[in-house]
Amino acid sequence: MKNFTIYLVILVFLFVSKVLGQETFESRAKQIAAKIEKVTKEEKQALKEEIEAVNIQLSEGKITQEQADKRKKELAEARAVIIEEKVTLAQNELNDLVQQKVDGKIKEGDSIKKHALIIHWNDKDWSDRKRGKDSIRGEKRTTSQFVFAFGLNNTMVDGKLQDSNYSFIGSHFYEWGFTYNSRLLKNDNLLHAKYGLSVMYNNIRPTDNRNFVVNGNQTNLEVNPVNMDESRFRNVYIVLPLHLEFDFTRPKESNGKTYFRTHKSFRFGIGGYAGINVKSKQILKFEEEDLKYKTTIKGDYNVNNFIYGLSSYIGYKDMSLYLKYDLNPLFQDNLVKENNISLGLRFDLN
Repeated sequence: MKNFTIYLVILVFLFVSKVLGQETFESRAKQIAAKIEKVTKEEKQALKEEIEAVNIQLSEGKITQEQADKRKKELAEARAVIIEEKVTLAQNELNDLVQQKVDGKIKEGDSIKKHALIIHWNDKDWSDRKRGKDSIRGEKRTTSQFVFAFGLNNTMVDGKLQDSNYSFIGSHFYEWGFTYNSRLLKNDNLLHAKYGLSVMYNNIRPTDNRNFVVNGNQTNLEVNPVNMDESRFRNVYIVLPLHLEFDFTRPKESNGKTYFRTHKSFRFGIGGYAGINVKSKQILKFEEEDLKYKTTIKGDYNVNNFIYGLSSYIGYKDMSLYLKYDLNPLFQDNLVKENNISLGLRFDLN
């Protein structure tokens, strides 16, 4: 629990630094988000065209329904791999950006320039008011966000964290996706429904030179006879998150009209997620006779095909502390039921 406390303090420190406002981070993160969004849209469009071609073959009687379903699944999996590979580059860039923020390498001068832009915008608003125009702009009742989250990942058994089986600091999760945020009440900004689509990457690193071995319907940790430099188990999920969000951003009033905005003050959300497992793989790295090896082993590992759980977040503006917990166990039939748990930072970028 000592390591947990240390990491929580680090998260709180990052949260406070965000509240105090180094706005440069947001603008640069949004640029990276745009890259990821472009890749996702292009690959989804390509998949849509490929599936349409399969449907045409099916309608013409060239293939059976079973063949069509199989082909669609193969195409979806192939596009998922392409998306993962392309997005990994952008994720690495975003990770570097986060690390620069932690290390204080983002210069204060950059923030001053952004504040200058805000002042210039206010000057324009003042000019608009002189001409009788309404300078306050509200948001639509439904807005959209790019979501990115990262942090620590582990499992729990009977309410106990399994940090002896998996590296506490070395096990991570990543999540990225897109959400819609709908104000539930016409004349009140407090309650919002937040829903969308996300890709989750859950990684755990076994300790004591162990890796997962499948024995029938059991997936066990066993000591590897080779001295490994790294042992990592990754599961990738596509999920549908749903949260009830409480946004304490105050509305603005001008000329008798009320304008609503979001993500300008404290927020917290509570809800859950459900989805499917699209990939499980184990990555082993070791060295023999001055030669370095990296082995990637893909398989189902008896991992549950479906995932569902509870999640919550609390934060200020677009940054929040994020906690999620799987209600179903990681492995289908293991005698010991391990449930995945994650704690980290979440960014909701309008």
